[in-house]
Amino acid sequence: MADQIRVLVADDQELVRGGFALILDAQPDIAVVGEAADGAEAIVAAARLRPDVVLMDVRMPNVDGIQATARICADSDTRVLVLTTFDLDEYVYDALRAGASGFLLKDMRRDDLVNAVRVVAGGEALLAPTVTRRLIADVVSRAAPRRVDHRLAALTGRETETLKAVARGLSNAEIAGELFVTEHTVKTHVSNLLTKLGLRDRVQAVVLAYETGLVVPRSGE
Repeated sequence: MADQIRVLVADDQELVRGGFALILDAQPDIAVVGEAADGAEAIVAAARLRPDVVLMDVRMPNVDGIQATARICADSDTRVLVLTTFDLDEYVYDALRAGASGFLLKDMRRDDLVNAVRVVAGGEALLAPTVTRRLIADVVSRAAPRRVDHRLAALTGRETETLKAVARGLSNAEIAGELFVTEHTVKTHVSNLLTKLGLRDRVQAVVLAYETGLVVPRSGE
């Protein structure tokens, strides 16, 4: 199929790689185009194969998943989904800052894996609320003094409101309800603000909003 989602699986455990590949290859709209045993192999394979999505284990020998994610995201439009054993793994946040579009727990259900690949390939970010809060806290702790980003001036009032809502972790449906507009309108605002700010997805939008002080954490976040 010409419109299949092309996936590269990077994990240092052969059985894990094979398991993910079997699950994904069974889907008519997904094709596993390659595997990598460490970050160095993932970088080379991603450059050669140009997959739509990379499943990236964070802890691998030689070059780890964080370094590999940074290289792949800097050099291409490929989306990276980080694989981890614990949802509060400190490496997850480093990977998200490096450009990953989300993360998955290795003990996820097969349906969750398939859905995650489709979501990220479609341009959305995959980020649990608990991770969003931890990411925000981490960004804020490192972001003093707040940096100025003149790109924010290019946003319309509605786009700025949408960015603030995205940074608070709201879904498109929740933003639509809050701003009294349709979900389609929200999607348009999100697409426009990401383009104007030169960002890959919602994860990077969250980081920028807090780094610049556009959004300030509420007490207890």
